[in-house]
Amino acid sequence: MGMRRVAVVGAGMTKFVRRALETGRELAFEAASKALESCELTLDQVEAVVMGTGPDAFDGVHMKAEWLSDGAGAWGKPYMRGYVGGGTGVFAPAQGWYHVASGLFDICLVVCEEKMSPVQPHPQGAFLTIFDNFTERALGPNLLWIFALEMNAYMQRYGLKKEDIAQVAVKNKRNAADHPASLLGDRNITLKQVLDSEVLAWPVQRLDVSPVTDGAVALVLASEAVARRITSKPVWIEGVGWNLDTAYWTDRDLAYPTYVEEAARMAYRMAGITEPHKQIQIAEPYDPFDYKELHHLEGLMLFPKGKAAEATAAGITQRTGNLPVCPSGGLLGVGNPIAAAGTMKVAELFWQLRGEAGARQVPGDPRRGVAQAWGDLMQVGTVVVMGR
Repeated sequence: MGMRRVAVVGAGMTKFVRRALETGRELAFEAASKALESCELTLDQVEAVVMGTGPDAFDGVHMKAEWLSDGAGAWGKPYMRGYVGGGTGVFAPAQGWYHVASGLFDICLVVCEEKMSPVQPHPQGAFLTIFDNFTERALGPNLLWIFALEMNAYMQRYGLKKEDIAQVAVKNKRNAADHPASLLGDRNITLKQVLDSEVLAWPVQRLDVSPVTDGAVALVLASEAVARRITSKPVWIEGVGWNLDTAYWTDRDLAYPTYVEEAARMAYRMAGITEPHKQIQIAEPYDPFDYKELHHLEGLMLFPKGKAAEATAAGITQRTGNLPVCPSGGLLGVGNPIAAAGTMKVAELFWQLRGEAGARQVPGDPRRGVAQAWGDLMQVGTVVVMGR
């Protein structure tokens, strides 16, 4: 039996908030319920569940996928957890895809949940545990100064200024003002506000960074025969890709995300894409920091190296531009519940390609989009290409 076509037929998300009153199980349940409701399926029709969720320390529960399983609808069903840090949100749909493409299941529910707020005083304490015990942890690294190293390398190589990068934060926070689930949407934010915000680790300032967030997103994946029965507007997963670079900073090019390019090549090959900047009409790259959107657009080969900032300044990446980028508002605007953030991007493409994105709908008639996430020790690229 050959590889089967797989469609996304339903999606649901919770509001993204700073301190959810709900437990992680309840967040997972809300997202899963909304996704099933959106395509008029019931839980008993789901044959398998894929869970994506971040460090156990976030929820404060050891082996928390087991704890989250009933909330995700996995009781009595084949169930697996994937975790590749921030890359999880796009990797989990890829895992769901191969469960269905393989012929094992006809309907797979993908649920991604993150509750960052229980980690006190700050989630950075949990992130500290991801670094090498001997060579790195003793330095007390946190993600902010690691992003500062990378952002500096990127600015130096391509001669970029803070203003060139900060425009991404302005665009995404303004876009998020139209998102019903967003945490940090701000229609009136200015470039000056971003440049005047508190310095965290130069050149990273507070408004360059996405917020600590709780939330969950779920997708319903179905085989072609089932998808055509369920909906007249299936959105096909045309290609998936992932790549892992070295975990060591000193061995990696900090100014260019090779791992994103390799993941993109894998997904594009599967989707038959030879000229990404012409064949893709909408992009949702991972933007936990403003420079990462630019970094990732270049890794996705949507703009030449060092040129994404120029394209942003020219308005090309605006919601009404030639290649809308993060029309949702992205992580900078909607929020960044680690594992659920990338899944939000896949859900956004689903809504955009069906023409159901409401106030954030891009104009014209987008036929194909790409979602990408990045994470683990900042060396994982995950990519999904979707089309009508």
